[in-house]
Amino acid sequence: MHMEGNFQTPRLAYFCMEYGLHEDLHIYAGGLGILAGDFLKSARDLHLPVIGLGILWRQDYTQQYIGQDGRPYDIYPNFDYDFLADTGVRVTVRIEGKDITCKVWRVDQYGNAPLFLLDTGFPYSPHGWITEKLYGGDSYHRVAQEMVLGIGGVRALRALGIKVDLYHFNEGHSVFAGVELIREKMGRGMSFTDAWQATRREVRFTTHTPVSAGNETHGHDLLQRLEAYNGLSYEQMCQLGGNPFNMTVAALRLSLMANAVSKLHSQTARRMWQGVDEAAPIIPITNGVHRETWQDPRIARAYQTGGDLWEPHQQAKKELIDFVREKTGTNLNPQALLIGFARRAAPYKRSELIFRNAEVIDPLLREGKMQLVFSGKAHPNDQMGKDIIHHLVQMDRKYRDSVVFLENYDMRVARMMVRGCDVWLNNPLRPLEASGTSGMKAAMNGVLNVSVVDGWVAEGPEHGISGWLLDKVLAESPFEHDQDAYDLKALYRVLFTEVIPIFYQDRQRWLRMMRASIDMSVHQFSSHRMVQEYYHSLYQLPASHRDYGLPQQTGNREIPQHQWLNP
Repeated sequence: MHMEGNFQTPRLAYFCMEYGLHEDLHIYAGGLGILAGDFLKSARDLHLPVIGLGILWRQDYTQQYIGQDGRPYDIYPNFDYDFLADTGVRVTVRIEGKDITCKVWRVDQYGNAPLFLLDTGFPYSPHGWITEKLYGGDSYHRVAQEMVLGIGGVRALRALGIKVDLYHFNEGHSVFAGVELIREKMGRGMSFTDAWQATRREVRFTTHTPVSAGNETHGHDLLQRLEAYNGLSYEQMCQLGGNPFNMTVAALRLSLMANAVSKLHSQTARRMWQGVDEAAPIIPITNGVHRETWQDPRIARAYQTGGDLWEPHQQAKKELIDFVREKTGTNLNPQALLIGFARRAAPYKRSELIFRNAEVIDPLLREGKMQLVFSGKAHPNDQMGKDIIHHLVQMDRKYRDSVVFLENYDMRVARMMVRGCDVWLNNPLRPLEASGTSGMKAAMNGVLNVSVVDGWVAEGPEHGISGWLLDKVLAESPFEHDQDAYDLKALYRVLFTEVIPIFYQDRQRWLRMMRASIDMSVHQFSSHRMVQEYYHSLYQLPASHRDYGLPQQTGNREIPQHQWLNP
């Protein structure tokens, strides 16, 4: 541990399956990866002793485009990653009777704390299939990939000579790192029980998925076949993850403390896992986003100096409109209301909700009084997700001058949209949005959220002040009715009676709401605040063992800065 004054700051290894650092590094699928990338960027900005462990995905998650039939299709180019730094380190992981060699690359050129990526797809490797596609295979592929991340990640730390105090598993994919830590301790003479408890003191875990069925499980026959037990017995693995082996359950039992990613999500997660014995307590640490990555610098300057927000907003809006024209040929009107929606194509996110009553929405779109820009990707094997995108593309073709779908959603598209839209739409089924971060990025740019109250939104926007909340529009509660019908009625009402009249008739109120949105989000939902809260609230031992010396309160106070592994 590093010491400064009365403080001791633990050195952290952060494990995640994906990282969204830049659109040129194709190793992310969506929100989980963007969160991990923002985490590493804030850790670097705050000079914290953090490194990341991940995988170098050679063919991306998917490059997804729209065919002539309006349906998405996937391609998988082989990306050249010669611009990354080869550490010269190689580690091996035994998978199904073979010693798999993993090359270790270092990434630190995106303003991030050092990230080390394991790669089995280097030239002449016979095992490139393991690190080929992110989330692209069946359980056989997934377990092999997770063994590389977890077991290989710990071994990479040892080979690199990096000393670590704590291991943070961002989602359950990293569980085999905990198994490797137990194996190491048993190799030094500890019993399984003692090794498990010693490992728990070193591990922290973030859970994301708020639906039990969405948490990954594997059969023990597959784990045994691939040698994921890594020296442990069937009985010991069952003690960790049950039968079938549940990755989230194992992560909860391998960690001393865990966190959910918003206050509402912590309530959901506690209910979900309350029957798991020996599970870590789950506390809320709400997600945040990296301000320097997502906030337009012109908006930031205008906000910080108390200047006019409208002109820099219009500049960002024009850039988005130019981008749309370049990509689709559609000419949007810079003076008309522009609403954005960009997320993974999943049914619970209800991207097409606004279209469900055509009689209501049709005149607004025909007249050009409201414009809609959508983007998103579906998992390559998710036909329902692809049906959602197909429907949005049909709306694009029906309302050619007012509705746009931007294909191949990535960080560049996201950056353009959260800066250039006027309104950000968020209408998932409650309580299925654990946190959500796209609305945070929009809010930092003065883009006003129209949202249901779920995830981070329950802690942020105020209705009519810094955005609009669909739960506040009607007299009754959304939980007393069918959510689709309730939210559609509330959405149309807020659009017709508040959003559209204020946008076109009361510029000064709109500007006040823009500033209030930035006020609300710029610190409270920044990844700097999030990382500091992790250090204050999660990266500590229980009171009887606490020796880190960090202050117990959360809030604005920054923890001490350290230089560690900076390039």
